[in-house]
Amino acid sequence: MTPSSLLSFILLLTSLTLSISTPSLSSNKKPDNETIYKTSKQLCIGCTYEALQFLFAQNMVRAAKWEIPLGWDFQLQKYAQWWAGQRKGDCQLMHSFPEDDFKLGENIYWGSGSSWTPVDAVNTWAGEERYYRYGTNTCASGQQCGHYTQIVWKTTRRVGCARVVCDSGDVFMTCNYDPVGNVIGERPY
Repeated sequence: MTPSSLLSFILLLTSLTLSISTPSLSSNKKPDNETIYKTSKQLCIGCTYEALQFLFAQNMVRAAKWEIPLGWDFQLQKYAQWWAGQRKGDCQLMHSFPEDDFKLGENIYWGSGSSWTPVDAVNTWAGEERYYRYGTNTCASGQQCGHYTQIVWKTTRRVGCARVVCDSGDVFMTCNYDPVGNVIGERPY
C-alpha cells in the first residue's frame, strides 16, 4: 500500500467512524459503567471538528505502525467530556481514576493559553515515541512513553476525547481508550 493510498484509507475510515450524535453531561456526578456505555441520541453541534482532529491525528500515528484505525466512541467521549468538565475549574493535570483502578485507557494534556488544539495534544503524546524502546519494551530512563503506547496499542479499537478551556484560560484535553492498553509485560504492537 502506497503512502497516499494509506492516507486515503485512513481518511475514509475516519469519516465512516463518526456520526452526528453525541451525549452531553449536565451532572457533576461521575458516570457509572452503565451510563458510560449507554447509547445516546443527542445532537452535538460543533464537536465533530474537534472529534475529527483527535481521531485523524491518532490514526495517523497508528498507521505508521500499521495498526487498525481507531473508531470514535460517543460513550467514551461522554466520559471524557465529564472529566474535562470536572477539570474546567482548576485545569489540574490529573487522571479521572486512581492509577491502580484503570478500566479505560486515558491520556491527558494541559496547555497554557486557550489556543491548543486536539492535534497539539496528540502530537505531544505521539512525540513520546522517541523514548520508547521496543527491544526492551521500556521507556528511556527518566522519560514517559505511555501516552504514545496507548495510542498505538494493538488491541485498542475505540477512542473518545474532549477539550475544555478552563476558567484560568488554559486548555485541558483528555482521551479515553477501550480496550485499555499499556498492559505490563506486553508490547504495544
